[in-house]
Amino acid sequence: MIDMKDVYKRYPNGVTAASGIDIHIKQGEFVYVVGPSGAGKSTFIKMMYREEKPSSGTITIDGVNLATLRNAKVPLMRRKIGVVFQDFKLLQTLTVYENVAFALEVIEEHPKNIKKQVMETLDLVGLKHKARMLPTELSGGEQQRVSIARSIVNSPKVVIADEPTGNLDPDTSWEIMNIFDEINTRGTTVVMATHNKEIVNTIKHRVIAIEGGRIVRDEQRGDYGYES
Repeated sequence: MIDMKDVYKRYPNGVTAASGIDIHIKQGEFVYVVGPSGAGKSTFIKMMYREEKPSSGTITIDGVNLATLRNAKVPLMRRKIGVVFQDFKLLQTLTVYENVAFALEVIEEHPKNIKKQVMETLDLVGLKHKARMLPTELSGGEQQRVSIARSIVNSPKVVIADEPTGNLDPDTSWEIMNIFDEINTRGTTVVMATHNKEIVNTIKHRVIAIEGGRIVRDEQRGDYGYES
């Protein structure tokens, strides 16, 4: 599903955030990306959805090389990828339903399919009963659930999550992780950057550790491996 081969990312200020990365992630895997602050995790994640472009090397997702993909083709490619952020990035003037539906409207899904898909997805994340509420009326955990619903409503092959529990309390973080596990159980590939040591050590999945822009550890059912 995801292949990186000899990937380098050098920024204009001289920082090298990715240095010869080689990685293969299979369809249906759940992968944690860990490492100290400034290690290159965010760059690694952002290159997967073409927020950042590699300086050299190839990044292939579902057969498409993101390194050479024309900018005009990026929105079409992103239909295969759901992205969940630490700070939710919800549209504050839209209801829960409208925030999730928006993800389908921008890809021109047929209107008759939108309501069914949105309500089924809100049911999956436990928010069907709050469809008419605004983000400001929700807790942080509920807002993150809306963000997750928006990322998966069009059934992407890959969900990429960048510190999705970073702003949440411990109990809410476990609830969010249960949703990600359910998404993964249904066949979606999940790649998650996280600093949450307890979650990584408890809900076992593959762990990729990055330091200095290099992959220093890649373990099936690995541990976090750092002091948090």
